[in-house]
Amino acid sequence: MDMYGSKGSSTPQKLVILLAETVLIGVSYWVLFADGLPSVRAFGTTPSELRNLTLFAFNLVVFARFLLTLFVFLKRRVPWEETLSVPMAFALYLLGFPLMARSASVPFGALEIAGVVLFIGGSFLNTFSEYQRHRWKARAENRGKLYTRGPFAASIHVNYFGDLLWVSGYACVTHNGYASLVPAFLFVFFYFFNVPRLDSYLRERYGDEFSAYERRTKRLIPFVL
Repeated sequence: MDMYGSKGSSTPQKLVILLAETVLIGVSYWVLFADGLPSVRAFGTTPSELRNLTLFAFNLVVFARFLLTLFVFLKRRVPWEETLSVPMAFALYLLGFPLMARSASVPFGALEIAGVVLFIGGSFLNTFSEYQRHRWKARAENRGKLYTRGPFAASIHVNYFGDLLWVSGYACVTHNGYASLVPAFLFVFFYFFNVPRLDSYLRERYGDEFSAYERRTKRLIPFVL
């Protein structure tokens, strides 16, 4: 729980993470457009230029949103262990999905369009909810109070739900059945590990205020779960 309760700039850790993420963006460009790792491709398939462009655009959006979170929204201390774990997690999105897409031989179609919609919707939901909370928390009269407004009125961890949507969008555009395991694993990680851990901290910090909030609000998926 110290990770959530401790505040700090953690500038060196953030700069290391920034460097690692920048390298991942460069490697993803090499894989998608410079024919990096040509052996990682199903025999006889031709890369889809539109699919590759879409995945790289996704990568740039994820990178930009992550920087906003890391340097603006994130107020807690970043332990050194995260300088390894965070880039490893994002390597799955920024590099893993482009690699899995190399075996796709079907044209860009309805599944991919659905993926773009999921990605845009999830990215907006995650960043907009975090931005609203950030602005609300910045007001002096709201310091130390629990934020339950906006999208957070529909789900305690609606920002995580946004993550599930945009990662599912990646999987759709990848058009690889194995890619669906990534959002499935992320759901399990959120629901059975991250959410209970964070809820325990929030329950301890906000007491009855959080208890009332969790009684009336779904935990992860708005109005469902």
